[in-house]
Amino acid sequence: MDLHQPVLLAEVLAALQVKPDGTYVDGTFGRGGHSRAILAALGPRGRLLAMDRDPEAVAAGMRIEDRRFVIERGSFADMGDMLENHGVLGAVDGMLLDLGVSSPQLDDAARGFSFQHDGPLDMRMDPDHGQPASAWLAVVDAGELADVLFQLGEERFSRRIARALVAARAEAPIVTTAQLAAIVASAVPRREPGKHPATRTFQAIRIHVNGELEALRSALDAAVPALAPGGRLAVISFHSLEDRIVKRFMRDLSRPRDDLPPDLPVRNVAPAAQLRLVGKPRRPGPEEVDANPRARSAVLRVAERLAA
Repeated sequence: MDLHQPVLLAEVLAALQVKPDGTYVDGTFGRGGHSRAILAALGPRGRLLAMDRDPEAVAAGMRIEDRRFVIERGSFADMGDMLENHGVLGAVDGMLLDLGVSSPQLDDAARGFSFQHDGPLDMRMDPDHGQPASAWLAVVDAGELADVLFQLGEERFSRRIARALVAARAEAPIVTTAQLAAIVASAVPRREPGKHPATRTFQAIRIHVNGELEALRSALDAAVPALAPGGRLAVISFHSLEDRIVKRFMRDLSRPRDDLPPDLPVRNVAPAAQLRLVGKPRRPGPEEVDANPRARSAVLRVAERLAA
């Protein structure tokens, strides 16, 4: 049995306001903690669609024998197509996007996500597609690497680290997580208290390799037309970059548009807001953080679809 702890579970269920006969979407199944709780709240006519780009997560989902439940393999970029194929556009009562890396991915050294477990430097959420981190690091130039570390990891020593990585790969290929972590640690002159010096570098490379921010934008764009009036969108973020995207997206769609061309024939009727912000951002309480330290940076934002 999987011991993975779903983050902010009670808060997610409260945000989604699960109706027994509703239609729901879990965009990141992981190991199914949130999905199983939603299924438990659904009645016999309810429906839950789930997706994940990780084949191991999909395999875990396939073990759920429930006619109300369907899981498909795909990334956030495929969200719109999946929703359309299942005929639920405009009919989804609640959608959850749980961003970032799952605990099973972090804990599996073979996946290469964590500097705490030495393993091949891969970092792909879908190991059957895309370029492993090691392959990208072998060819990227120092300037692009520094930009990725600064923009996606908010790493203040990005140029110093990039130069060190390029110099190190000239001596030997960087193919393991331990190699990468050691090179970064030796390049960073000052360390943040309580944080490994390679934390931001690992985050940046992982986000880049998986195209996470672009995929998130695609999923958000697909979510709104899929929601029924009154349907809820709940998004859990784990770092400031993705949370900023979610915050701005929800904020912008909760306001009437005022960016119409000045020569539009009818200027005094702005398109109505599409979303209503629901409450303030939720964060884990001390008890949840004590039980699951990886939840400490989680932020849940919720918005509700307004009637067209």
